[in-house]
Amino acid sequence: MLEQREQRIMKPKILFSLYLFLCCIKTINAEVYTALAEMEELLETEAVLISNLEGFIRVQQDKLDYLKTKMQEYQREHEEAATDISVYVSNPINAYLLTKRLTTDWRQVENLMAHDVGIGSHIDFLDNITNYRNVLKFPSDEDLNGAAVALMRLQDTYNLDTSSVARGELNGIQYSTEMSSDDCFELGRQSYVNHDYYHTVLWMKEAMSRMREEPNNRTQSFTKADVLEYLAFSTYKQGNVETALLMTNELLQLIPNHERANGNKVYYEKELKEITMKKRVKGDDGSDDTPKSDLPISKAEPAVFDYSERKTYELLCQGKLKPTSAQLRSLSCRYVTNEVPFLKIGPFKLEEASKDPYIVIYHDAMYDSEIEIVKRMAKPRFRRATVQNAITGELETANYRISKSAWLKTEEHSIIANIVQRTEDMTGLDMLSAEELQVVNYGIGGHYEPHFDFARREEVKAFQGLNTGNRIATVLFYMSDVEQGGATVFTAINIALRPRKGTAAFWFNLHKSGEGDYRTRHAACPVLTGSKWVSNKWIHERRQEFRRPCGLEPDHGEFAI
Repeated sequence: MLEQREQRIMKPKILFSLYLFLCCIKTINAEVYTALAEMEELLETEAVLISNLEGFIRVQQDKLDYLKTKMQEYQREHEEAATDISVYVSNPINAYLLTKRLTTDWRQVENLMAHDVGIGSHIDFLDNITNYRNVLKFPSDEDLNGAAVALMRLQDTYNLDTSSVARGELNGIQYSTEMSSDDCFELGRQSYVNHDYYHTVLWMKEAMSRMREEPNNRTQSFTKADVLEYLAFSTYKQGNVETALLMTNELLQLIPNHERANGNKVYYEKELKEITMKKRVKGDDGSDDTPKSDLPISKAEPAVFDYSERKTYELLCQGKLKPTSAQLRSLSCRYVTNEVPFLKIGPFKLEEASKDPYIVIYHDAMYDSEIEIVKRMAKPRFRRATVQNAITGELETANYRISKSAWLKTEEHSIIANIVQRTEDMTGLDMLSAEELQVVNYGIGGHYEPHFDFARREEVKAFQGLNTGNRIATVLFYMSDVEQGGATVFTAINIALRPRKGTAAFWFNLHKSGEGDYRTRHAACPVLTGSKWVSNKWIHERRQEFRRPCGLEPDHGEFAI
């Protein structure tokens, strides 16, 4: 296993060479002024001192040049971001690079500044940085890891080419400046920390490629040997022992006495011999062998996210999987009043997305002025979005749901009351048993993997505290347009709803029999570029007995489990 390496930047020797020299030279007898021959030797002493001083200045100048380069880089990016902050940070590449600059990169700068704390006013600047950390918002190493994982998620979901992402391109559109070799190396390192050897290989190779294009780059925090070590071990973990051995041999050509590489070489050679022997015994050529990662494909709760569903999910997110012609022919758009007198003069605009299960889109369901008020009320209350543990019933954070949310009560503001009343008019359902309005903002690569809104039979503790029954229906308001990504996809019926500001999606989670409709399993695709805001109203069974009565015949059929 590789050990995490200390970031390599130019670290000048702070112990003053003049002092070392004066401690080491032979002691000269006193009274050198009494003989010119001895005075001549002093010129030799001075020559050595000048040479050492020159070296010291050169090292200090290299350090200053490095700091100046970093300052100019930071200024250039900061000025670009200032032209439109919301657009800048909604780009996942920019978000990752900003997080990296304020974590690993800034620590390197601080380390360089700390070397000369005894000279001049350096200590004042370091004190300032310490004070800033207590006042300003700094990202953590966890934030950096999360930003890196988000980029990997986007890369996989939207089938993005590694080199294109490194160039700042997302689906062929140039969004940001190119990544440096150091940025790519850090992405690979973060993937390695997460035992994601597949992405480690991709990004370490990209770092190596970019390193060749950046000759004599003094800002690189890694060496070719570092990349080879990560590549060799990650390639081995993927099942390719032969390539891992080749990379290890290349590493040993650079650093012959590399202890870990020498140990790995012996191990790889032994394993290759065992593989060769097994092939001879079996009499095959190994053509059926496939390199494998030790990462599981299936995910944790809410349910098994198998390969087939993952593929469907990704294709829907990419817009490559669409409803059949037969499904589309039966759909219609119309004005509806739902027998509400007020709607006689201003009916809803309804668009059907699916007949069975019945999923519709209401247009102009929330107005811009309402959206701004809802956002303003939600922002101070934002917390990491949670999911309910199927066994304990407790709320907890999970990697398959990345967003922040807040809850708004109906009585808090007249605008919230208006939205709730409009929801009742759209659905025909009683809102007294509905949950509070949940407002959600998705972060870098924010997503929510396939899940059900209703509680399944085995989830006996779900909604226990509410005492309002299961979630009978969902209303999802889209409060922003999303430039790329962020669709709501239904993986069982191949339906994708694209975010459009002011629209609202509505569907029943339960059949009339009360059984869960498993065809309503849905997911929020990762946000590729842009900012996604939604709010939702989950409506429960209680008080709906006369508004949506049970049918005379069971309607759940094969979908009940």
